[in-house]
Formats: sequence, structure tokens, C-alpha cells
Amino acid sequence: MKKTYSAKPGEVEQKWWVIDADGKVLGRIATRIADMLRGKNKPTYTPHVDTGDFVVVVNAEKIRLTGNKTSQKKYYRHTEYPGGIKEITAGKLIEKHPEMLIQHAVKGMLPKNRLGRHLLKKLKVYAGPEHPHEAQKPEPLEIQ
Repeated sequence: MKKTYSAKPGEVEQKWWVIDADGKVLGRIATRIADMLRGKNKPTYTPHVDTGDFVVVVNAEKIRLTGNKTSQKKYYRHTEYPGGIKEITAGKLIEKHPEMLIQHAVKGMLPKNRLGRHLLKKLKVYAGPEHPHEAQKPEPLEIQ
């Protein structure tokens, strides 16, 4: 009789990956990043354990949105004061904080619990081509 393999939190080997977002479509790159963070690309994937890798995204300012999303897609937040709802279009968000665009898209694809919050901390997004994680020896990952 075969037993189902279940990964233990201490025995998972985690790698570091670098993804260049230059000219890539936001939704397609975000799904790949979410899968890498969860570990769904590994045969040792276990839903309730962090089996994923660390992901570093560079050139976030050069990410692409299809259609009219730069002017029509809106992101909302609330200041917690009465009438304090704020909105910003995706185009303005790319100009001001391009890292937040990718983080927001990936966050929506992760579980909404403690594990999801832990996985989001393993995502490092940078607007330009430089990142401070050379010591971890990240491998480049090509996404079509």
C-alpha cells in the first residue's frame, strides 16, 4: 500500500529565483510567481506547508497591461476616516509605486490566511534592474 507524501516544514529546500518583468504581461507573470511561492511547481507540494521558493522581481516599472487597463483599472484603499476612500488608476500606480502593482496581483492569488501572509514575505519586487539579493545566488527564470 502506498502512502501519500506530506512535506514537513523543516525538510523543504528553498531556492531563489530572479524574474525580469520587462515587457511581460502583469497577470501572466503574477500567476507564475504565485505558483513559485506556493511550491506548486515541485513534486513535494503540500497545500498546508510552505514548500515554495523565494522570488525576486526586477524591472517592475516596465511591466505591461493589456487593453485599456492603464486608464480604466482602479485600485482602492481606505484611510479609516469617514469618506476616506481613495482610488488610483493602474497607470498612475505604475508611475508612483510599480512594486505595489505586482505585489497586489500576487497577493490576490495566494491563500487568505497565515500561510498566504508568510508566502507574500518571500516575494521581493524592485522597480529597477538592481536588487540586493546577490548573496543568495538567485537563478534567472525565463517567463514567456
